[in-house]
Amino acid sequence: MLQHDVEIYQAARESRDRRFDGKFFVAVKTTGIFCRPICPARLPAEQNVEYFTLAAQAIENGYRPCLRCRPDSAPGSCAWHGVNTTVTRAQALLSEIPIQSIEHIASRLGVTSRYLNKLFSEYLGVTPKRFQLFNQLMLAKRLLQNSSLSVEIIADAAGFASARRLQSLLQQHWKLTPTAIRKMVRDVSLPGLSPSVQIRLAYRPPYNWHWVRDFLAQRAIAGVETVTENSYSRVFEINGVSGHATAVHNAQHYAFDVEIRLDELRYLYQVIRIISRVLDVDADPNPISAALKKSGLHSHQLCKGLRIPGAFSAFEAGCRAILGQQVSLSAATTQLNKLVSHLSKTVQYGAVFPDPVSVASSDLSFLRMPEQRKRALNAFAQLCCDSKVATPTNDAILNIKGIGNWTLNYFLVRGCGEPDIFLENDLVARNMATKLQIKADMASPWRSYLTLNLWYLAAQEKQHA
Repeated sequence: MLQHDVEIYQAARESRDRRFDGKFFVAVKTTGIFCRPICPARLPAEQNVEYFTLAAQAIENGYRPCLRCRPDSAPGSCAWHGVNTTVTRAQALLSEIPIQSIEHIASRLGVTSRYLNKLFSEYLGVTPKRFQLFNQLMLAKRLLQNSSLSVEIIADAAGFASARRLQSLLQQHWKLTPTAIRKMVRDVSLPGLSPSVQIRLAYRPPYNWHWVRDFLAQRAIAGVETVTENSYSRVFEINGVSGHATAVHNAQHYAFDVEIRLDELRYLYQVIRIISRVLDVDADPNPISAALKKSGLHSHQLCKGLRIPGAFSAFEAGCRAILGQQVSLSAATTQLNKLVSHLSKTVQYGAVFPDPVSVASSDLSFLRMPEQRKRALNAFAQLCCDSKVATPTNDAILNIKGIGNWTLNYFLVRGCGEPDIFLENDLVARNMATKLQIKADMASPWRSYLTLNLWYLAAQEKQHA
């Protein structure tokens, strides 16, 4: 670690600056514990600490997580900041639960498992297998402290073969038991419904909840999504498993308090990551604002705390993009609601967004739009049915007649959380960029945020016209 980085981390730690929460962790040599830089405990002397950019690195070096500040609850570091693309993608795949073998992950990345091990040792100082294990342990710890679920259920949700295996690993790596980790946990189960899990998703301030809320509310699907003054709720289905999530904005703690109900908890981590992407809690507003200023925006033109409000799935984002081609927002939302009302199915929590099979097999006669657009929607749904990976390739999507760059880019921004795409074919963004003499390329790698900021400015102009 560079001396410059150490000096920055020291200053952030001593000031407990929330803007650095999740960017690094503070390990205390005298206690064997690692914390978030915002931990309320008494500050240790500088000579007694060392710094790590990943929780897995701290665990690998023999430290156990603080039970007070909960490093597992820190905002994630931006996935695109990594120095090696393969390492960055591998971290995301290794974090998935249900877990996959290292060999399978290496194959998905197009490298050998030996080469993947070499990359992790070089860049992170921890093997892929141990990175995967430590991620599982951190999830288990989070569930032990945030739910009344049994140790057996938590072990399964975190991808362990048994409760005994989880207990053994907690003892081996942290010298802790589930009982020691679990503090006063209230009973959150309700009769007739799946167990509830409460998770706090922290973010780095500022966060413009009012803008995100209004963005989601204007595009909400009746019966599937509910947006209130202070919350976003969603009914969903993942691999045939249904659930419900509610995220309540907690401005005082710079976080969202999320309650999740899920029929099978083995998909819990996947749901947490999806909600994190929908609310864009891992974004770092400081470098984003700096990049937007480089593009030509002035400080008073910035949407402070801007985030990318995501769609719940890549397939849903694609449907939204296709239905939104060359029509107004209200018209696109009306068509989207028609699609859901005709093709959705009802689960115990409400209606869920239609799956690709339902859309691919429908003639879509209930939609009022050009036939070519209907065929494009059918073809996109069929592509998602046929795809052997979660998200079809860009080339495969563009090969569909009736889908162009705007549709693909909207899909990538809202469905995949891509941070560096400027919607140059978007009429509003293009007109605002021309008017303000914006140099979009200067905003890289945050050009997606530039698009949204230009939308924000256009809406402000319209409101005050």
